[in-house]
Amino acid sequence: MPLPDLIEIVPLDKPVHAEVTVPGSKSITNRALILAALADGAVTLESALWSEDTQIMVECLQQLGFVVNVAPDPEELCNRTITVGGLGGKILPQGGTGTGEKPMELFVGNSGTAARFLAAFVCLGRGAYRLSGVPRMHERPQAALFQALRQLGYRVDSPNDRLPAVIHGAGPRAGQCQVSIEESSQFASALLMCSLAAGWQVEIVGENIEESPYVYMTREMCAYFYWSRKQSRHPERGMKGGVYPVDPDSSSGSYFLAAGWLAAGSAQTEAHPVTVMRWPILGAGFQIDTKFLNYRILPETVSREADLGDSIMTLMVTAPFANHPVKFTDLGHLRVQECDRVSAVHTELTKCGAKVVEEGDTLTVYPSPLHGAEIETYNDHRMAMCFATLGLKVPGIKIRNPACVKKTFPNFFQKFATPPPPGLGAMILDAKTGQTLAIEDLFAD
Repeated sequence: MPLPDLIEIVPLDKPVHAEVTVPGSKSITNRALILAALADGAVTLESALWSEDTQIMVECLQQLGFVVNVAPDPEELCNRTITVGGLGGKILPQGGTGTGEKPMELFVGNSGTAARFLAAFVCLGRGAYRLSGVPRMHERPQAALFQALRQLGYRVDSPNDRLPAVIHGAGPRAGQCQVSIEESSQFASALLMCSLAAGWQVEIVGENIEESPYVYMTREMCAYFYWSRKQSRHPERGMKGGVYPVDPDSSSGSYFLAAGWLAAGSAQTEAHPVTVMRWPILGAGFQIDTKFLNYRILPETVSREADLGDSIMTLMVTAPFANHPVKFTDLGHLRVQECDRVSAVHTELTKCGAKVVEEGDTLTVYPSPLHGAEIETYNDHRMAMCFATLGLKVPGIKIRNPACVKKTFPNFFQKFATPPPPGLGAMILDAKTGQTLAIEDLFAD
């Protein structure tokens, strides 16, 4: 049975101790798929996320003629072992090339990583490629990337510099461009990855580049793949045996860490009653949300640019339980993602009784008594997961369109309902009938 359109989360009635697995990082998986396609020969991605966004990327690569084999992962239902036959920076004609009159159609859904990474990637082919997605994806910014591609000499047809757009590949060729990451760091990431094969020189502007965590992630991954590909005198910097392990998604792990804190209450002294298996080591990985572990006690200010990535939303919904107001700053990027997340969190937390003040790209959340409400998710997976986590503490939280979690975490609600230690043991109801949903009915597809 599919997930009902409206579900209710029943609060946990006692502290929970659990050790859960979460699927691989979407950000890492979709970067790794592009880098594997650029590599010379086969690359195997272990523990790669298998969700709507990564399936879209795989399907597009297959349309472009790449051999991509997908096998189950025995340890995590929503991971896969994915082997990509890299073509050394080429997109072969037998992959199917389009013409200006009839371009090859590539559908990217609402995946920002697929839309931006593929826009740069298809420039390495020869022919015309039309990228399109869902209506929300057609609203999301692309202009800075398209302008950079034009500076490199590629033709991009888009009347408003958004999707849908037709990109005319001309093969790898050296060039220089400048790209701003004010609206999205994915623009720079797309160019940096493809520059390995194309010889592009990319100048990044728009914010403190050294502090941009997703640009840092991309550069580290490029180095990892590059040293293998070039057979450098420093093989220790590259892959071992053509295998790339994908870390668990720290943003997805934040919901379970927060659930443990909420269920334990302030009197509980155990730092992390819920843990996430294979959690990246602080300082050794490149997911900014790995630092979520440090936020059980909320500071007065948290920055989306300097402190956390998407997991800052998890802290927003827990902030009413702090003993002081918490100011969330530098939230501009959240406005142009799957929805305007700043406005959405403000609206839905207010429904639950929280005092929230929105000023520019800052939200301040005050200590507040909360009550249940019917939560609109705006077809945004992170809205659904954040407020489901809140429902483990606050009675009466109902989630509309819970199946939107399929974008990055299809078995999220199954993890909530599975008894400890592999899950949280929460009860989830069909909000219209009041019936308890079985674990097998909680998969989002």
